[in-house]
Amino acid sequence: MLNGFKQFILRGNVVDLAVGIVVGAAFTAVVNAFVSDLLTPLLGIAGAVPNFADLTFTVHGSHFLYGTFLNALISFVIDAGAIYFFVVLPINELTQKLHKKGPPPDPTTKKCPYCVSEISIQATKCAFCTADLPAPAAKAK
Repeated sequence: MLNGFKQFILRGNVVDLAVGIVVGAAFTAVVNAFVSDLLTPLLGIAGAVPNFADLTFTVHGSHFLYGTFLNALISFVIDAGAIYFFVVLPINELTQKLHKKGPPPDPTTKKCPYCVSEISIQATKCAFCTADLPAPAAKAK
């Protein structure tokens, strides 16, 4: 029973998930600090930093705190923008630089000029319409 549990815990995907959650939590703290300590004060340059927390309305004695929702929405948009522009875009550019694509591989198929079926590049007769095709050109080496 304990051996099965040990195998489950030490399986790669469980360990990877645990590491991902820990790193994600740490990264969340970094992003939140970046937004609250660097980006939000930039909003204060143009004027007072908006705080909508006190905005409410009441209907039949029920209080709707829509200001808190607006604060959360603005925070989400700033967080998403910060993650996109300062994490996603640089990572995508780095990935593209690291994984430069070479020239495309030589084709292995061609289209029959008569029936437009996909056939082997070495074919001299189409398997679909039985048309005779010119012999493939010899490759220069």
